[in-house]
Formats: sequence, structure tokens, C-alpha cells
Amino acid sequence: MNRPVILDESDASDRRTLAELRADPHIEVIDRWDEQKANAQSVLPPLAPEIMAESKRWAFYPWRKTVVSILGPRSFRALRLDRNRNLITGSEQDRLGRLKIGVVGLSVGHAVAHMLATQGLCGTLRLADFDTLEVSNLNRVPATVFDLGVNKATVAARRIAELDPYLPVEVNTSGLSAAAMDAFLDGLDILVEECDSLDMKVGVRLAARARHIPVLMATSDRGLVDIERFDMDPSRPILHGLLGDIDLDELSGLSNREKLPYILRLFDIQGLSTRSAASLVEIEQTLATWPQLASEVSLGATAVCEAVRRIGLNEPLASGRVRIDVGQALDRVAEPAPHDESSPSGADCAMAAEPPESAAHLIVAAAANRAPSAANNQPWHIETDPNSVTIELSTEHVATLDVDYRASAVAVGAAWFNARVAAAKHGVLGPADIAGHGHRLSAVVKLADGGDPNLARLYEPMWLRETNRHRGAAVALEDGVAASLEAVAAAEGARLQLLTGADEIADVASIFAASDRVRYLTQHMHAEMLSEIRWPTTDSMESGIDMRSLEMDRWELTGFNIARRPDVIRKLAEWEAGAGLGNYTRARICASSGFGVVSIQGDTLADYARGGSAMEAVWITAQHLGLAVQPLAPVFLYARNDDELRGLSPDFAAHLGSLQERLRALTHTRADESHVLLFRFSHAPKTSVRSLRRSLGTVSAAAMTGSG
Repeated sequence: MNRPVILDESDASDRRTLAELRADPHIEVIDRWDEQKANAQSVLPPLAPEIMAESKRWAFYPWRKTVVSILGPRSFRALRLDRNRNLITGSEQDRLGRLKIGVVGLSVGHAVAHMLATQGLCGTLRLADFDTLEVSNLNRVPATVFDLGVNKATVAARRIAELDPYLPVEVNTSGLSAAAMDAFLDGLDILVEECDSLDMKVGVRLAARARHIPVLMATSDRGLVDIERFDMDPSRPILHGLLGDIDLDELSGLSNREKLPYILRLFDIQGLSTRSAASLVEIEQTLATWPQLASEVSLGATAVCEAVRRIGLNEPLASGRVRIDVGQALDRVAEPAPHDESSPSGADCAMAAEPPESAAHLIVAAAANRAPSAANNQPWHIETDPNSVTIELSTEHVATLDVDYRASAVAVGAAWFNARVAAAKHGVLGPADIAGHGHRLSAVVKLADGGDPNLARLYEPMWLRETNRHRGAAVALEDGVAASLEAVAAAEGARLQLLTGADEIADVASIFAASDRVRYLTQHMHAEMLSEIRWPTTDSMESGIDMRSLEMDRWELTGFNIARRPDVIRKLAEWEAGAGLGNYTRARICASSGFGVVSIQGDTLADYARGGSAMEAVWITAQHLGLAVQPLAPVFLYARNDDELRGLSPDFAAHLGSLQERLRALTHTRADESHVLLFRFSHAPKTSVRSLRRSLGTVSAAAMTGSG
């Protein structure tokens, strides 16, 4: 007996049989049907009602003297194979479930047959082996001492039946004689041959080839797998022609010693592992037979199952031989190569450090191009010749937060500061000026003999300047840092207001969190924000904000991915909810050592550009003093009246106006001053990824809506 008896509770006769089994004190009854039913109800998408309506079944295993409750056949199969999806799709599973597969030789074949059943790669299994299980088989056959003396095919069939009581498994325990061969092969789609007998290997192949049945074989040494597609080429020689024109009757009369030359031709003595080849010398000396390991047997079963899947789904699989040598692969183990994503392939990116030897005017232009800009969109045109470098504001693609091009003007001012630093370092700093009228703005650095030691000393730090969005730690600023930062802002005609008290910083954090919420919940600003993000595997990285530079932990990234969805944002806006949308910024500001606001008198684009120069000076100096610097721009930063606030977000204009007033009061901003940009200073690790730039040859105008 190698198959269970299936009893259906809805059948009266089966109910009587079940009652008799329950009454037998020697029969164990196991009932976990409710758990199985609950698991089936959790499958997604839900199983069809007619499948879930199947009546309760019981499987009686005589060799176990046990009755077990099980789901009906369709619901059991659907639940048991549910975790295969989508590595094997539902439709593929149905196709594979129609295959009839024969396995000859149930030592190595046991692992193959069980894996085929486990993965649901067949609808019927046919097993053949005349031998019984011995203790020496337990090094590779996954059986137990309870199975000793039982036919190997029966052992495998019982184990499969305990895995899937509905899977038909046919067993031949007398071996494949010539008479039995036809019945065994009849109707098979695939044959797996794992015999020890050489003449049987030849005989089953001749019979399978005559019926156009593909044959698979795994040899448990260095992952050797043989594939013979007699279904595609019934004229091909068996065993790849390695044995030549061999006579089966002659072969069957040979002794094991006389068969050895054929075995060596078949399995390639040079391809054997060192240990297997050396073991051949010891057979009938210190070894009774060919040694095998369970790990190699399992590896072979894995390869055979993949071959079955491909044949069953009509995927490409040629005839031939392959080795899947795990040992050889482990000989090649090596440290993983560093994953450098700082310069993605194919991007035309400007240098992120001091350029190599070049003409002075080109170095000055490159320094200007390295300046920060909102969303790293580089809203400038840079023109250069040996006598000057000119940075012009581009107004081609304005974004919502760049109200009246004020954020763009700040970026032009930062580029102008960088150009002056580079010119001073190389002794070519001439007159420099910013001029603007209406929406036209240009910043010029003349190149002539001249220098400025205060600017020149910032040359190397200028190239190293970066945005650091790590959360960091709120370590108190060292003595003298505040004064140094205030001084460099003043030297550029601006004012830096520093906040270092915990309560003040907490108030700032609440303002920014509320501002972020508005940005998320306002549809067009939400879309613009997402358009600024660059994903390394899909986007060009020469502009925009590299997703990795946001330094999000897994929880923050999960939240961000949820908040990317417009439908979620619409629902939060409908609920007037979404307070958590500002948590990312709130957490970082609260972890700050200090918070700085750069302000400038006036409100023209030229004024904002001069403020941008001061902003860059503060940023470079702060980082040079050991601080991590993150620029921050609330939604309302560049709006100067109610109309401009309504242009940002009609639904939240009044709220934004209130937040703006709170921030100006908190930072003691005078009526004639304009906020240029705000910073958080902290102590944090280096940034994971530095932002890139377009090359000077491709610099063009672009929209700007955030910090970069």
C-alpha cells in the first residue's frame, strides 16, 4: 500500500468507513481542517466560491495507521501551491499539472520525484525500482529507519502521498523488464533515468527514443546533468553518442569490471571530481560501490526540476550536457565589488571635484557650474572666454515654488560666488558685479590679474560642499562658529540669524512640518516635488535630487512611497489629515545643532542674487568648520504677498501666510529684509551620494522647486 484512502464527509459510505476508523483504538485521528480552511480563505485573490465550497475530506494512511483531515482536491492544490506564484504562474501551474513523468531508479530518483511533486510540476508520477531500502542508502535518500526493508519506489510514493494525498503516483516494484517497459513508458511526457545499471540506462533510452519521450539524468558528481530531447530529435544517438554503436544484449552480459571502460567514456574521467576519480580506484578494494552525497543528489534534483519546467512550458532547452558545479563556484568566492553609483553609466555629468589642469577661465566656469540650486536644476547659462565668465539667469521653465524667479536668482548668486573663489585662487580675479532688470539677471566675473586671500582659502572647501540630509546629532556648536558664519554672511552684504535653543528649533520644526504637509496636499506641488526625484536605476542623475541623497531609513522610505500616490494624497486632503507628512523634515530639524536664516535687504532679483552669494559663503564655511549642512526652503519662502501665496496653493494660502509670519517673527527678520535660504546645521556622517551636474556644454535652464 502506497496511496492513502480518501474519504468524503458528504458521502454516506465514506462517513461509515470514517466512523469505523475512529472507533478503532489503533488508529490515530488528526483534525486540523479549520486551520486549513482559514488559510485557504486568506489566499489572494480569493479562491472561487465553488472551490471554497468543497466538502471536508479525510486521508487514511494505512502504513501510518492515521487519518488526517484535508481540504478538497481543488482547494488543497490551490493552497499548497499558492507560494509558488508568481515564480510559477497559475496558468503555468495548470499546464505543468497535466504532465505525466516517469522516474526510474529511486535512490537519486527519490529526491527528483519528491521535488517534482513538491513544486507541482506534474499531474501523475510513475516510479520504478526493484530494490529495497538499506541503511547505507540513508546517506542520500531522505527516508527513515522505519522504511528499512521497504521497496525504494514504495518509500518515495508514500512520502509523496503524505505531501499531497491527491497526486496520483503509480509504482512498479519489480523492475523494468522488456515486458514491463512498454506499460511503464506508455503515455509519459518526460522520463527521468537514475539507474545504477548501465544496460538499463541504454535500454530505457532506446525505448524512450522510439516513443519520442525526452530523457533527463542527473549524476551526483559536480552537478552533471544530461538532457536528451528525443521529442525534438528522435534520430539523435542515445547518451549523446558517447558509447558509440553498442549492442544491448552484449552489454547486459558484461561483468561490472568489463563495463567500467564504458562508464568512463560516458561520464568523462577527466571531468570527474578528484575525490570521485580517486574513489574509482578503490572500488572493490576499500569501497563497495560508487560514493554519493546527499547535497549532490539534491542539486541534481533541482536541475532536473528546472529542465522539466522548461519542457512542460515549451521554453527553450536543448539536448546536451551541463555541469552546475557548486564546489567550483565556491573556489571563486570573492568580496563583492564596490557599488559606485556616483556617476551612472551614460550620464554626461560635470565634475564633482576640482577639475584637472585647464585654462583658468574654464576652471572658473566649472566652479560656477558646481553651485547649488533648488532641486539641482541649474537655472543658468554660463558663457566664458579668456577675459570673463558670465552667468545669466534662465527663465525657460519656472516651477511653482520659484516665485518670480527668486529661487533662480539665489542660485545665480551662488554660482557667482563660486566663480569669484576660483578666480581668486588662480590669481585672475578682476571686477565682479551683478546686474538685473525685471526678470533679466546676469552675474559677471572679469578675469584679470588679481586675487583675494579670503576667497582663495575657500577654493578646496568649495569643491567639497554638499547637501547632507542625514538626521545627524544635535551637538552644541563650538565656540566661535556662530561668529565666523555671521562674519562671512556680512562680508557678502547679508545677515545670518542663528537659532540654537531647543525650543526655538522645535518651533521651526513645526513650521516646516506644516509647510511640507501643504506641499504634499497641493496637487500640482506634489507632482512637481516627485518630478524632482531621480531614481538611480531609471533616471539620468545630472540634475534633480538623487533619491539616495535623501538618507531615508526603511520606515521613512516606506512612508514616502505611500505618499507618492496621488490617490492617497487626495484622500488625506479630503480628510484634512496628513500631519505625518512633515515628519521627515521635523525629525531632521529637531536633530540640529543650530538653525540659520540668511537674509538680505531688498527684494529685486539682484538682491536675491547677492543673498545667494552670501548663502554659498555660509554653506562652504560651515562645512569647512566640520558641520553637516542641509538647506531648507519652506513652500512660502519666495512669496511676498497674498496673491503670490494664493498662486502657490489656493486652498492653503491663509495657512501659508500664518506660517510665514511665525517664521519671520521667530527669526527676528526686519520688514525690509528678504529671506534668501534657511539651513540646518548638525553633526552627521558624510552624505551617501553627492549631486551631479550637467556638463558645461549642456547647461541650460530648468525648473527649480526645492533644495539641492
